[in-house]
Amino acid sequence: MIEDGKIFIGASRNPDDSINKPEYLDLKFGNRHGLVTGATGTGKTVTLQVLAEGFSRAGVPVFAADIKGDLSGIAAKGEPKDFLTKRAEQIGFADYEFDLFPVIFWDLFGQKGHRVRTTVAEMGPLLLSRLMDASEPQEGVINIAFKIADQAGLPLLDLKDFTSLLNYMGENATALSTQYGLISKASVGSIQRALLVLEQQGAEHFFGEPALKITDIMRTSNNGYGQISVLAADKLMMNPRLYATFLLWLLSELFEELPEVGDPDKPKLVFFFDEAHLLFNDAPKVLVERVEQVVRLIRSKGVGVYFVTQNPLDVPETVLAQLGNRAQHALRAYSPREQKAVKTAAETFRPNPAFDCATVITNLGTGEALVSTLEAKGAPSIVERTLIRPPSGRVGPLTDSERQQVMDRSPVLGIYDEDVDRESAFEMLAARAKKAAEAEAAKRAQEEAAEQPGTTSGWNLPGFGGDDDNRQGHGQSRGRSGYQRETVVEAAMKSVARTVATQVGRALVRGILGSLKR
Repeated sequence: MIEDGKIFIGASRNPDDSINKPEYLDLKFGNRHGLVTGATGTGKTVTLQVLAEGFSRAGVPVFAADIKGDLSGIAAKGEPKDFLTKRAEQIGFADYEFDLFPVIFWDLFGQKGHRVRTTVAEMGPLLLSRLMDASEPQEGVINIAFKIADQAGLPLLDLKDFTSLLNYMGENATALSTQYGLISKASVGSIQRALLVLEQQGAEHFFGEPALKITDIMRTSNNGYGQISVLAADKLMMNPRLYATFLLWLLSELFEELPEVGDPDKPKLVFFFDEAHLLFNDAPKVLVERVEQVVRLIRSKGVGVYFVTQNPLDVPETVLAQLGNRAQHALRAYSPREQKAVKTAAETFRPNPAFDCATVITNLGTGEALVSTLEAKGAPSIVERTLIRPPSGRVGPLTDSERQQVMDRSPVLGIYDEDVDRESAFEMLAARAKKAAEAEAAKRAQEEAAEQPGTTSGWNLPGFGGDDDNRQGHGQSRGRSGYQRETVVEAAMKSVARTVATQVGRALVRGILGSLKR
């Protein structure tokens, strides 16, 4: 029943419940994207696992988020259970065997997997604005901050880098506004407060180095199986915006870094986007347009994107139109919106004269789905009522000790587990401020010496005696009028402002979804 070049999904049923034929996903069309939908408890996670196992077995790397922890069992060999063997018998799956798959566990917090990070610069202004739910004026200030960092050669690696740059911008808003446009101190303050909220929600774990290399989620194992990267997302889901922004960043990085390959015999990578509705909730129109563009174009990079969500209405029509491989599990139809969702799902399939899709969708059992995949010449197959095959890996989560054993033999062990804090904007701004302060202090000392009564030709300099030298040691100086001058720190920051504002550098044009290059 298993065929080369295809993933066995399950077997379709006739109206009299007899088995019709096996259903496959052709690897040639695996990069044409897909959709797995259905209400909670209808079997979406098992369908995701079946597809992930099939791609891995074919040598295709997979990236998937594990919302509830259930997907982690794919790293362990399956165990004989009545409901699994019964389903295999139902669909005539005589070749059914248990197997384990090579898995790399990832976790933004470093608790259930290897740390995964990016830098603020790689995230870019658009996605960072989305992460902070920034207003239009705030987004403008964020874009100016990135431009200043580019021109001044200030690497933005972590949140403290970005915070120090914002502090500098707020203290020098007037001077910078003349060159870059209005920089409102109120907007700067709002962004700083939003950054504080992000830090409290754990976003600081996501920014820093070493940043994730795309090649490390595109590995194959020694036996030729594609590595399955499983992102532990149970804790991450407590901040849905961070979860969606992270996956969108990863998708944009894949689009940006991978070369064009056209339509290969099988995908270079398959990316499962679970809880996909979080990506589109309250998303601005420009972001939805970018997602649509990436989904449409990333196919030519050999990447298949599979959205997993409860309701097909969660995905905009412009994106939905790009998803050729579909598995629709049961939906409820109690409310008007649910009835609309059933109708929408039914209308997206190529009709089967043997049954009414809208009626069947509400009557599907657990582990059963309406399936349509792309076949010859990329046309969708007639929809079939399909019993999904049982997975070969374990159904259910790993124990903590089992997870640790997988991590201990991981091919990326020791690469991402420790933070690296190299010199970046925070240290560079501090160093420039210190240097400017020292220069200003020396200049002021000369001025103070020249202002003393009875001095001649400016020879009374610091170090040659006088009361002013003693006052310099206390960090305070006054002119003859008696007023207190601005502090050294204030003078230093103004000096840095003038230096950065006049520096001319290479302004990098950020590409799709706000990264540093197109």
